[in-house]
Amino acid sequence: MAAYAYLLSGFTEFDRLGGFQRLPLAWRVFGKRDVDEAQQQIAQVLRGWGYQIEAGVDSRISPVLCQALLLNRSPILEDLTTEAFDRIRQHPDLPDRYIGALYGIQRAVAALGHCSLPPTPYRGRMPEIEGTSCQWAEWVERWHSTSTLSRKVRDNNRSLLSKIGRWLAAEHPEITEPDQWTRQTCAAWVAAVDKLRVGDYAQRLASHEKRTGQPVTPHTKSGYLTTTRAFFRDLQEWEWIPRRFDPVRALATPRTVQAMLGPDPRVIADDIWAKLLWAGLNIAPEDLPTALNSLRYPLELLRALSLTWLFSGLRSDEIARLRVGCIRWQHDGFPIPGDSDEVLARDAVCLLDVPTHKTGTAFTKPVDPLLGKAIEAWQDLRPQQPKMLDRKTGEHVDLLFAMRARRVAKTYVNKTIIPALCRKAGVPTVDVRGNITSHRARSTIASQLYNAKEPMTLFELQAWLGHRSPESTQHYAKITPNTLARAYNDAGYFERNVRTIEVLVDRDAVTSGAAASGEPWQYYDLGHGFCTYTFFEQCPHRMACARCDFCTPKASSKGQLLEAKDNLQRMLASVPLNDEERAAVDDGQAALDQLLERLVDVPTPAGATPRQVGVPATATLLPIVAVNQGKG
Repeated sequence: MAAYAYLLSGFTEFDRLGGFQRLPLAWRVFGKRDVDEAQQQIAQVLRGWGYQIEAGVDSRISPVLCQALLLNRSPILEDLTTEAFDRIRQHPDLPDRYIGALYGIQRAVAALGHCSLPPTPYRGRMPEIEGTSCQWAEWVERWHSTSTLSRKVRDNNRSLLSKIGRWLAAEHPEITEPDQWTRQTCAAWVAAVDKLRVGDYAQRLASHEKRTGQPVTPHTKSGYLTTTRAFFRDLQEWEWIPRRFDPVRALATPRTVQAMLGPDPRVIADDIWAKLLWAGLNIAPEDLPTALNSLRYPLELLRALSLTWLFSGLRSDEIARLRVGCIRWQHDGFPIPGDSDEVLARDAVCLLDVPTHKTGTAFTKPVDPLLGKAIEAWQDLRPQQPKMLDRKTGEHVDLLFAMRARRVAKTYVNKTIIPALCRKAGVPTVDVRGNITSHRARSTIASQLYNAKEPMTLFELQAWLGHRSPESTQHYAKITPNTLARAYNDAGYFERNVRTIEVLVDRDAVTSGAAASGEPWQYYDLGHGFCTYTFFEQCPHRMACARCDFCTPKASSKGQLLEAKDNLQRMLASVPLNDEERAAVDDGQAALDQLLERLVDVPTPAGATPRQVGVPATATLLPIVAVNQGKG
């Protein structure tokens, strides 16, 4: 009946027949031989690209091909032209669930030379601008279609510019076009941005439900003003509007906002990162997403993709655009094959070729050999794929992470790989700094390299990350508290500015009351003698004693009697140093001689100067006791 309806009346609403198989109908209409031949040609091409038609993963290929032949009213693949595929794609009787399979079929027919490649679907279609004046919306769309920024940046800026239009409609309805803006309008917008809350002037609130009403972050405020400046700068440079103000000055980010901006990489905690590394190194098929009870991608691809995220420090776009042959091996500067038995694995250097990226041209970076081995394992099993367009460079290249004639989406790491690794590692996908995303791995790796026992310098890290300037690198490299504490201790601030001296405390003099009546009770050990001056730390001659009346030589009978006492308590006293005294300690005898020369006419606590006392020319420095501050 279905065949008669198709042949006599052109019936194609096959979904109305319920659980209906297209293949038997195509056999009846076109003949089994012609239909099977078309199926075999398509299947042969798709199998070569990694499709698993017999395994059931790609079970829709056969019914969708039959549907396409029936809608095109011909079993001959040569009749499936580009125009025919366009008609089939728009046909009301083609279910949406068949679009993906139809894409693969058209690629196969294109590989056979019968049509052109299918258009790349763009899922991020922008909605119509609402809530603004028609004139403002037209200006925004005109800028959006003219700007040479990347599609993602232009779309984000379009959303913000439409938000400005809704602010104008609410606060300044008389202003409908950019050429009506003045410095006063700019000042009003800057003030409005400073007070913005999440959800204000938004066209859709669905994505902001959890945070609606919260103040926007300083980073967001800065981004809003940066986009506004770029918009008016472009309009002025393109001579679309007269130059009535300088966007850089009139729309400058307030200093109060700038003060809250700065490097703040969202580093993943060390314990969580260690668990994710373990999960990536021990990933198994049961840990990964499946489709129709089978892996959508081979395990080797998923393992290579996981380790690339964990070890390479690349952006998600760079990972998705890596090319076949991106791994190279070197030893002592000479290239070697990755499976060479002549060089131990630990001696070989694994190099990763990174394609042209967001901030610069292609470059090469060293990575862990584990990553190199995982990528080579996938390359060995990777089915031959058609060359695909690199949207960044406009070249058709062999993409590393491609399967079934399609590239692995750059969102696959965030949406699939990271949740799978988090489940295996037993960690949440969200921490105190937000969602664990592909870009946070880049910050984490950079910070660990910067805080390692033998850390990378800022310029070395800049080269490893592929940044054009060290300013960009500073947003990724964060000094950990442990590294900062270690550097502070190594700087020796306390030891450099404070020294300690041994003090003998006469407990008998204290308990008997002799100390209260003015008798000496504390004796500072000068090496050659003892100083009884109570305010020793304030004496200008403390580092090189002038041997005034407060000094008791150790060789004297009084000094010997003092050391023979039983009830003496030995303590340490801190002595702060000025610049000259610090130089005398650090630089040796020459600095000490300069210190003595300056103090030669400075009175001692006893009143006489060193010149009058007659300090010997061989005066030595005060003996210093080493102290480790803050350590037990």
